[in-house]
Amino acid sequence: MKIPNAASAIIASDQLRDYLLNPQHRRGGSKAKLLLSFGYRRESYARLAEDLRRYHLSRDYDLLEETEYGRRYEIVGPIDAPDGRDLILRSIWQTDTGTEQPRLITIIPERKYDP
Repeated sequence: MKIPNAASAIIASDQLRDYLLNPQHRRGGSKAKLLLSFGYRRESYARLAEDLRRYHLSRDYDLLEETEYGRRYEIVGPIDAPDGRDLILRSIWQTDTGTEQPRLITIIPERKYDP
C-alpha cells in the first residue's frame, strides 16, 4: 500500500539543505557525505526532494508503525541519483497525530557504499 496522501507529503527544504545535505551537521554529516558522493548538491536540494517523491512516494511502504506521535512509514528502494548510480535508501515518513499530510523524517542508506 502507498502512504495515504503521499501526493501532498511535506519535504521541508531546510531539512534537506541544512541537515541531509550539510556535511558539517553533527548528526546528518555522514548522510550528507554519502548523498554528495552520488551527485546531490546542497544548492540544488530540490533534486533530492523530487527524487524522493518520484522513486519513494510512488512505492508501497515496507513498514507501518503506530507511535505516540502518529503513524510512521518506512519505504525502502532505489533512487536514480544525479551521477546515474542507484542509491538504495530507507526513507522514513510520519503522519503526525491530528494531521493528514505525511512528512519526511529522515533517510538512511540501506547498505554501505564506497566513497
